[in-house]
Amino acid sequence: MSVVRTGILDAAPAEAYRGTFAAADPARSPGDELPPGWEGVYFPFAVSFDDLRSDGTPARDGILPEIDLPRRMYAGEDTVFEGELRLGDEVTQTAAAGSVIQKTGASGRLVFADIERTYAVDGAVVVRSTWHDVFLGAPSTPARAPRTDPAAAAEAAWIETATLDARRLFRFSALTFNTHLVHYDRRWAHEIEGLPDLLVHGPLLRILLVDAARRHAPGRRIAALRVRVTSPAFVDQPIRLCGTADAARVVAVGQSDVILATAEITFA
Repeated sequence: MSVVRTGILDAAPAEAYRGTFAAADPARSPGDELPPGWEGVYFPFAVSFDDLRSDGTPARDGILPEIDLPRRMYAGEDTVFEGELRLGDEVTQTAAAGSVIQKTGASGRLVFADIERTYAVDGAVVVRSTWHDVFLGAPSTPARAPRTDPAAAAEAAWIETATLDARRLFRFSALTFNTHLVHYDRRWAHEIEGLPDLLVHGPLLRILLVDAARRHAPGRRIAALRVRVTSPAFVDQPIRLCGTADAARVVAVGQSDVILATAEITFA
């Protein structure tokens, strides 16, 4: 199954993202390069209301088969930037189902599902991305202890800190047409998902990691990106973006040195 959409990369989504999450970046105009990672705010979720699951995530999107587990989470992605996307480009995005694998873990049945996306300009693919989602059963009690690593921050060459409040989470949900209730409905997050508070979007954390790498590797072109999300990040809690000197690895570290996500970046 696949979905093909074509649209113009107009400046409004990029400016909306920049004004909320990357104010130090310059404003961009038609013809300017779209920073790598920012393609994630284009081609937002597009399923009818009747095709949503009760948690607000897509049930029938024309891409993945319908999966009978109640929780859906972003787990990471592998992306290759073969060229540059520019504001004003007419881009064709093709999204297709990748592998769908069912496993049984300590907390019960899991389904790992991939969505493969390409972004093409004038028939030539510029970006190839495989998005990894995981579908889970009801929250387990007690939850598995998160992985911690004090060295991630202690040995970092540089550290940036981001604290995402509910206003920013709402803006990212609106920008990407993401209706997943864990990002804006505290009752749902706590009572249904078993979370202590609102969840930071994994795809937002992914862009923040890439943005931090760009700032610490000026003039270098990002050719590939590998992101793995390992623990949930929550609203109003400081997130440290800890990078190596060459900015080829950036780790998002939460409270008590919990590893939230890791980005491995390849430069051209």
